[in-house]
Amino acid sequence: MTALTPELLISAASLEQAEKYIEAGATAILIGESRFGMRQPGEITSDQLKDVVAAVHRLGAKAYVNMNKLFRNDELAWIPEYLQLLKDAGADAIVFGDPAVLMNVRQYAPGLTMFWNAEMTGTNSSAASYWGRRGASRAVVARELNEEEIVDLKQKAAMEIQIQIHGMTNIYHSHRNLVQSYLEHLGREATLIRKGADKGLFLVEAERPDEKFPVYEDDNGTHVMSPDDICLLEALPELIQAGVNSLYVEPLLKSEPYNLAVLRSYRQALDLWGSNPERYRFDPKWLADIQKLQNPERELGFGFLYKEQVY
Repeated sequence: MTALTPELLISAASLEQAEKYIEAGATAILIGESRFGMRQPGEITSDQLKDVVAAVHRLGAKAYVNMNKLFRNDELAWIPEYLQLLKDAGADAIVFGDPAVLMNVRQYAPGLTMFWNAEMTGTNSSAASYWGRRGASRAVVARELNEEEIVDLKQKAAMEIQIQIHGMTNIYHSHRNLVQSYLEHLGREATLIRKGADKGLFLVEAERPDEKFPVYEDDNGTHVMSPDDICLLEALPELIQAGVNSLYVEPLLKSEPYNLAVLRSYRQALDLWGSNPERYRFDPKWLADIQKLQNPERELGFGFLYKEQVY
């Protein structure tokens, strides 16, 4: 991987899955457990953490730990011991959004690399720089920014930036477990629908009955996801030239074979760019390999990348 080629990042549910994802082309793995991180595909417990980090390092990849939840007062006591564990395990960075995590890092794990992820509010360079001055070395950019805004943020914030390049996006989060409430109290009038054990749960709005919003629940509450999938495979040269440092593939509610196909396609594109940017040409087969496994009810698109923002 050349210095100009960004890392390819994905979340993993287990050691075995992390190994498969690295073999398919990931150069960084995000792991964690629901006590500290939202929307993890699986639990990497404290007892497993050291072995998983060591295995990821042996395979030449980086291991980041997700601590992106918003902590309640009675949960703050968990943070110091966990941070010390992460530092001892050799984790390459933590991902945080709650200032409580940053304050605890300063006291209990100084020197631990921090990535700021404020979910949908990471929209400007001033906010990113604010956290950069307090120790964060990377900002996770909101999915709603277009290409012009990404370039502008990168130029003005003296830190790394990460964007999501593939998969569904989180558009709503509540600490409450809303699914059971819908099922128990709203009955037939609920907009929540079930499409069979293998199809999961969806929210459908009355105004847009043809759009289905997947619902993902974990110990941190309810997460409503986008009705389609981002796919920025064809835009990789622009993102690389914009200085994006990390490219994130969202694996939630996707099969492992699908995620492996996505990683392989992006890896081939990144490697070709890295070998000779001037001779880089997009290969339609990369996209075709993903489309073979793409849910026909979910469109692949560029998200907000080319949209003109209206304020």
